[in-house]
Amino acid sequence: GKSTKKQISKSVLIMASMNPGTTEGTGNGEGQHTETPTTVANIESVELPANGNAKETGSGLMAAGPIIVKRRKNLGGALKSNKKTSNNMLVAIRIRPLNQRELGLRDYDIIRVEDNLLIVLDPVEVELESEKKKSKDVLFRSKEQRYAFDLIFPQTADQEDIYDKSVSHLISQVTSGYNACVFAYGPTGTGKTYTMLGNDETPGVMVLTVKSLFSFISSQKNKVFELVVSYVEIYNETIRDLLTVRGNYLDLRDDPIKGVTLAGVSEIRAETIDQVMRLLHSGNRRRTTEATNMNQTSSRSHAVFQISLVQRDKTMDTELKYLQGKLSLIDLAGSERGTVSENRGLRLREGAKINRSLLALANCINALGDKSKKGFFVPYRDSKLTRMLKDSLGGNCKTVMIANVSPASSQFEE
Repeated sequence: GKSTKKQISKSVLIMASMNPGTTEGTGNGEGQHTETPTTVANIESVELPANGNAKETGSGLMAAGPIIVKRRKNLGGALKSNKKTSNNMLVAIRIRPLNQRELGLRDYDIIRVEDNLLIVLDPVEVELESEKKKSKDVLFRSKEQRYAFDLIFPQTADQEDIYDKSVSHLISQVTSGYNACVFAYGPTGTGKTYTMLGNDETPGVMVLTVKSLFSFISSQKNKVFELVVSYVEIYNETIRDLLTVRGNYLDLRDDPIKGVTLAGVSEIRAETIDQVMRLLHSGNRRRTTEATNMNQTSSRSHAVFQISLVQRDKTMDTELKYLQGKLSLIDLAGSERGTVSENRGLRLREGAKINRSLLALANCINALGDKSKKGFFVPYRDSKLTRMLKDSLGGNCKTVMIANVSPASSQFEE
């Protein structure tokens, strides 16, 4: 805006009128004193004298008293050292091994990985190769595709490796008061629920995140923490509470202070890790799952596990200051094509609702990520999922998407 330009030009004139020899000392760690010049590039703010008087001279503005210049800290090295802190969005791919069904159908492994490049081979090419035929002998056009991602986890990657490299950095963000969310995304039957929940031997992202949060809380002796959890599912665009036996249906409400909230949702204050584990397992037993041609225990709903962390100092001050962050862990229902899953009746209608919800999520992420449309309308209200996660997607929130894929040749389109 115009006012911003005036302020900047005023700062430049003041700096021009100052003594060119003005410097600020910094220590180099060996007891020596080095001089760092104060330039316009590293100015954070300029404070004029209390009386605010300034007179104009030939070289610019001259203040009637001492000028206090606060230098901006150099954060360049810290940002370059860790890419995950400089970007709000991180997209990772997890490739699962071929399952028994795919091995029975004699599917080929058509995925190759080179650093952060994912290569999806043409299944026809792989088949011709196995039969020792050359593609030029057949009227054929290759459909090989290449994609680049932030992280790619091969079939040998374990749960802890995925958590450490893609999700663990969110703990420091949430404890600093930021909102964050983690999605498990992908076609049906690719291992999204396993990635988020795991099992007793290999716990998933949700379990490892809770353990890390409690570990952080126990290390902070001078602060008081309150950790509150809720667990809901979105099935056919209706929201159901998974932490109650009755499974009450919930409505979204717009609160002027809290933002979008769920009216009547069970919010349980968690004291121990075991308590959270019991809540997770009991909630999963109530989740809607059905058998399909693609997966015997296909999740037919989006499961949203939210952790709200509130912290304050132990020592009471004249003003009570709270720092609140929220982490949403979402196990999305799998996208599916009716021609492949061969669903009929209720299963087909469920699939249509799931695909519609995932499309709304994709539209929101595209609108937020398109820098050419800054300030453009973001369609949060197109689905219950995006409206519920409105305060965890935009702005300076941190988002991680773990897309799960199958390497089978029959899954080439997915």
